[in-house]
Amino acid sequence: MLLLYLHGFNSSPLSFKSEATRLWLKEHHPEVEFHCPQLHNYPERAIAQLEDIIVQCDVPPALAGSSMGGFFATYLAEKYALRATIINPAVRPWRGMHEYVGENANYHTGETWVMEHHHVEQYRQFDVETLQRPENLWALLQTEDEVLDYRDAEEKYAACKLTIEQGGDHGFQGYERFLPEIYQFLFDVRR
Repeated sequence: MLLLYLHGFNSSPLSFKSEATRLWLKEHHPEVEFHCPQLHNYPERAIAQLEDIIVQCDVPPALAGSSMGGFFATYLAEKYALRATIINPAVRPWRGMHEYVGENANYHTGETWVMEHHHVEQYRQFDVETLQRPENLWALLQTEDEVLDYRDAEEKYAACKLTIEQGGDHGFQGYERFLPEIYQFLFDVRR
């Protein structure tokens, strides 16, 4: 079994939720392989990178994604019929990405890279307008997300398993307390 964790925009495998997930699985479910690749900064390349991992798996992986990782996880879950937990996911990210056009530095690694307008437009091709398998997705949202408006995700994922907590922030305060239930949703076939 593999859990493929997709970190957020301009983040890394060193993100808090990625590390919390990895450590929790190591302690409680060491039979689950955890993989959080450093995603490419450009959408087309990030999706190609993730699809390469997915198609090489003997058993379909489960996905977890935060913010932009949630956007990618939605696309991949729909395309490959995978289960995914998405945390404060980006919805229609091309709308707010133009402020990142130009030079950027990764929050964790400090690596610099340049976003161009055509990279922003690439996000559109990975939008899933209508979810065909809503039962495969669980969206975790907090209302005080300072980066994304949770109501966009509330509307998009209304037919999915949906948890909305008052307060919190974009990092999703208290994420670790959901890990046992995330495991169960993604891997427990007795559901």
